[in-house]
Amino acid sequence: MPPRANRLTIDAAGRVTLPRSLRRRLRLEPGDTLHLDAQDDRITLSPVRPPAPLRQEDGIWVYGSGQPVTVPLRDLIEETRGERDASLLGGAR
Repeated sequence: MPPRANRLTIDAAGRVTLPRSLRRRLRLEPGDTLHLDAQDDRITLSPVRPPAPLRQEDGIWVYGSGQPVTVPLRDLIEETRGERDASLLGGAR
C-alpha cells in the first residue's frame, strides 16, 4: 500500500494529531513512544518497539523474556502444560 499524504496542523501547544486510520494501521496506542528524526525540512516519526521475545536459533524458535528463570525448567513446563490442558478441557482433567 503506497503511503498517503496528509496535512496535519500544529496546535498552540505544538502538538499534532495522527489520523486514527494511521494509528490503527501502525498499532499505535496512547502512551506509545515515537522516535523523532529531523533532517533538512523533513520530519520522520517511527514507533519505538521493544525487541521481539521470539528469535530463531539453529532452526528452533526460542522465547526470551529477558528475565532469568528462577524455577526449575521442568516444573515450569509441567505447570504451563497443566494450565493449558485445564483451559482446553474446561477445567476437567
